[in-house]
Amino acid sequence: MSIRPFRDIKRKITKEVSIGNVKVGNKNPIVVQSMTNTLTSNPSETIKQIIDISNEGAGLVRVSVPDIESSKALKEITKHSPVPIIADIHYHYKRAIESAENGAKCLRINPGNIGDKKKIKEVISAAKNNDCAIRIGVNAGSLEKDILEKYKEPCPEALVESAIRNIQIIEDEDFYNFKVSVKSSDIFLSIGAYKQLSRITNYPLHLGITESGSFVPGSIKSSIGMGILLLEGIGDTIRVSLSDDPIKEVKVGNEILKSLNLLNRGVKIISCPSCARQGFDVIDTVKILEEKLSHIKAPITLSIIGCVVNGPGEAALTDIGITGGGKDSNMLYLNGTQAHKLKNSEILSKVVSQVEKKAKEIEKNK
Repeated sequence: MSIRPFRDIKRKITKEVSIGNVKVGNKNPIVVQSMTNTLTSNPSETIKQIIDISNEGAGLVRVSVPDIESSKALKEITKHSPVPIIADIHYHYKRAIESAENGAKCLRINPGNIGDKKKIKEVISAAKNNDCAIRIGVNAGSLEKDILEKYKEPCPEALVESAIRNIQIIEDEDFYNFKVSVKSSDIFLSIGAYKQLSRITNYPLHLGITESGSFVPGSIKSSIGMGILLLEGIGDTIRVSLSDDPIKEVKVGNEILKSLNLLNRGVKIISCPSCARQGFDVIDTVKILEEKLSHIKAPITLSIIGCVVNGPGEAALTDIGITGGGKDSNMLYLNGTQAHKLKNSEILSKVVSQVEKKAKEIEKNK
């Protein structure tokens, strides 16, 4: 059993792009990605972080390549990465070529700041020869000088004009395996730019509110900005940019998609904020369950409600539910039906065992 969505989001069908073994666009699932914050020139630390990010549910990971030591390290990094690696390149066209040759499956570049057409051709040629995709990454903070002079300040029209200019540069070289982003740290600017770009191009779009801040403000800004776009069917990959652990970026990204019923992965917990009516400590229980159930990949809904006001109703709509009762007496629900009573001390072990049992059943019936 799972909660029935009020409505399904009708996604825009975009061109399919291959980033290694990950298909992006068309009808493929939206991919969550993140970025390492280790020194890329230290392959062992970078590989460890990539594995951690991947285990949390990221399908793509981006690494910065600021120097030749970093592009050389990519050879070792890509060899041990469980997901395709995107090389983040600015200005240095040789770093882009080296990254493609050393195993990166996508180059994040702004063709306009790579240099003259000869250099751009060399980068695109390296991408073609090494089965490497490209992401055109337009950012409000680094628009081309002439575009900024034309519009006086960053605005949706300026970001879109930059994107279209760079799309044309790549298309002129007969290359089409790319996606596009038009990011800003301003929610309204980002939404406006993505909406305009989505109307005039069919390439897959990578969503993000760039430089969104620390965990709480960054998560909120990203959820609002990307949530609005995703609700309108716009977006094929997403990245939550936080001044925090990249694993948290993936957690928030997955939760955004799960909240919109765009991702069925892991345990979705519905829980109350708790009050004086609670029959057990809801807040600590949820925190512990989130940790103990983080390894579950099967889509399971779990309600943890402290009292009988909303508990039975929520439990009727989830796979597994706990409703608090009086005098150390709580009710366990399975598939929306009352199963048996539990003491407070039994809640954690019983819920974990039931979730793991349900996960095995789901995997078996795939």
